[in-house]
Amino acid sequence: MKHLLDSVFAQRRRALAALLIGVFSATASLAQAPAPIRIGMIEGLSGPIANTGEAVYRNLVWATERVNARGGVKLPGGNRPLLIERFDSKGQTEEALSALRSAVDRDITIVTQGNSSAVASALIEAINKHNEREPARQMLFLNYSAVDPALTNEKCSYWHFRFDAHADMRMAALMSVLREDPQLKSIYLIGQDYSFGQAVLREGRSQLAAQRPDVKIVGEELHPMARVKDFLPYATKIKASGAQAVLTGNWGNDLTLLVKAAREVGFEGTFYTFYGNALGAPAAMGEAGIGKVIAVADWFPNVPTRESEAFYQSFRQRFPNPADDYVHMRMQLMIESLAQAIERAGAAGPVDAATIAAQLEKAEVTLAGQTARMRAADHQFQQPLAVAVMDRKGAPGAKFDVEGSGYGFRLIRNLAPQQAEQPHRCNMIRP
Repeated sequence: MKHLLDSVFAQRRRALAALLIGVFSATASLAQAPAPIRIGMIEGLSGPIANTGEAVYRNLVWATERVNARGGVKLPGGNRPLLIERFDSKGQTEEALSALRSAVDRDITIVTQGNSSAVASALIEAINKHNEREPARQMLFLNYSAVDPALTNEKCSYWHFRFDAHADMRMAALMSVLREDPQLKSIYLIGQDYSFGQAVLREGRSQLAAQRPDVKIVGEELHPMARVKDFLPYATKIKASGAQAVLTGNWGNDLTLLVKAAREVGFEGTFYTFYGNALGAPAAMGEAGIGKVIAVADWFPNVPTRESEAFYQSFRQRFPNPADDYVHMRMQLMIESLAQAIERAGAAGPVDAATIAAQLEKAEVTLAGQTARMRAADHQFQQPLAVAVMDRKGAPGAKFDVEGSGYGFRLIRNLAPQQAEQPHRCNMIRP
């Protein structure tokens, strides 16, 4: 019996020793693994605009996976992977500033945000102050969607880089199509009541006056952002105005609910939109949107090239759920630009916010046939813009639909980067 017990205890000791060796080996392996370069994503991941925040997260994760699959960011001391860390702003400015403080506490050098120009403006100001106060812990802000023109004009900052076309650039692209519609005589302007929505309506008035003074603005309205649950009163006013078209910068649920309400009241006019190509808007509009919903973007899935199609198919394989079908080319180009800048900064010396920024100013990248560059004077990304109109899946030029809705967007206008480019009013203070 004693011999049997000794044998059992010996087996247990050997098993425990093997387990400890495994733990120590794993710990040693982790200790040797290169530390990731962390990117703090500050975005609304709960509340009424959570769907847009999650769409951003999918795009950024996919972009970092591409960099990591080729070995990560190449640095003299060894390659390092990119890692996205999530911070939920709940769509609120104060929560975003709190998230920024958390990122600082975690020694994160690079933060990214985009859904809300008001939030972006507050982050720019906070990062400017932080970098002045703590030069040894400076931070960079990469902006993928906050498109208030002021952010790369009057409020431009050395620490802020915008990778989306700003509202005036997007408006000019839309206006290149709108001005050629001879039947259009009346239009209704509606938007979210914050800096971006106000900028869209302001620029809409200006460009209509310059390019289509014969088109009458029959209504103009701003509504609270992400608070309106029932857009029927707004849709009723739009229809009663006799407007033949609506011009809006609405995004997220504010756009989806608006187009749903317009359909319910029987509005048959055209929607000129900044973001009408996804997040439920095509499905909400249905057949009524065919030939009537026009959107502007840096890229659409139906760009008719083999490289573009392969890029889109790759995204759909990674995220096969139709509800996840919202890929942003600019976010992919943003991460490619960042990886390029970090590699160049590492070759030049220590990698910190200032040296990365100096290289990011010179970024020029190509992905899936799309080439874009950063303009150093104001940190505004220069890239192609396209205008597309909603159509049935399978119609000529609409091979792919959106979110499984049965409706896609076929291109009607392509603008090269030099055609989309606009002058700036930035007087940048450099360190």
